[in-house]
Amino acid sequence: MTAKLMVELGERSYPIHIGEGLLDEAELFRAHVTGRTAAIVTNETVAPLYAQRLAATLERAGAACLRIALPDGEAFKTWETLNRIFDALLAAQADRRTVLVALGGGVVGDLTGFAAATYQRGIAHVQVPTTLLAQVDSSVGGKTAINHPLGKNMIGAFHQPSAVVVDTATLASLPPREYVAGLAEVVKYGAIHDVKFLDWIEDQADLLARRDAGALAHAIRRSCEIKAAIVAQDERESGVRALLNFGHTFGHAIESAAGYGKWLHGEAVAAGMAMAARFSVRQGRARSSEADRLVALLARFGLPVRPPDFDRRVWLEYMGRDKKNEAGRITLVLLERLGHAVVAKDTSMPELEAFLGSP
Repeated sequence: MTAKLMVELGERSYPIHIGEGLLDEAELFRAHVTGRTAAIVTNETVAPLYAQRLAATLERAGAACLRIALPDGEAFKTWETLNRIFDALLAAQADRRTVLVALGGGVVGDLTGFAAATYQRGIAHVQVPTTLLAQVDSSVGGKTAINHPLGKNMIGAFHQPSAVVVDTATLASLPPREYVAGLAEVVKYGAIHDVKFLDWIEDQADLLARRDAGALAHAIRRSCEIKAAIVAQDERESGVRALLNFGHTFGHAIESAAGYGKWLHGEAVAAGMAMAARFSVRQGRARSSEADRLVALLARFGLPVRPPDFDRRVWLEYMGRDKKNEAGRITLVLLERLGHAVVAKDTSMPELEAFLGSP
């Protein structure tokens, strides 16, 4: 059964289609690609699995297809890799009616979206996420970026897709570590917004761990519903959308300081959420029992709940470059209770330094 959600952004609204076998559904793409060149941007891991199928679907939808395969991994989310997309588009004489189609995980989605935002000052793109993390989070909302050695996702643009097509069957080919990392973002939505969803995740944890199709379909749909609603309220992260960064200030510091690719994004976010929950308790915002409950759920999925043993100065260096910071003050997303998070712009530096120096 296929579900359809909408990200309501006025004339820039777009659908999210969720279901099994959607890579073969030409009608889902027809309105976005007919009579145009569709450039499939993917990576060397995903291309052999799904690029031919998607190309055949896009051709049935009325598009001429071009394929661009990039190296795989967070370490390649760089200017150099982005430029490979531009090189291919220019070599093919791609014009402003060209539509980019991102086939892959979060790295491919971010690179493709950023290329679409900037090629000839902006062209259309469609997201076709193939990892759990991309299906529930990064493919929705229009955030695009590349990494810099000094900070993750520091160079990018907001550029909404024309559509998101989530084929849940692609998760069958996802390596276990990548799949589990995606569950961190599913847990995040319950932690910050919907405690009943968090209850459901706990109840269905064994089924989710086994990739049960029914449990996964609900987890993906509810996660997308929450994100779509938040993005519709605050597209450019001037308010409530910042809550989606729960765990990310600590998590991005882990990814950057450890070296991109050493920790998967979901793994770093899981450890970051555990840290944010513990710091919320330390600040007297949340009860220790609620932080313990969240940490236990993350650990139940096999996600890391302890960060690397970085020196406090390393933490502060990388956290100090976070995009949410204002006037030199570190902004954190913290828990008041499970299901309700807040953006804290008044973080006490002595308290944070003491926390980062504790075991």
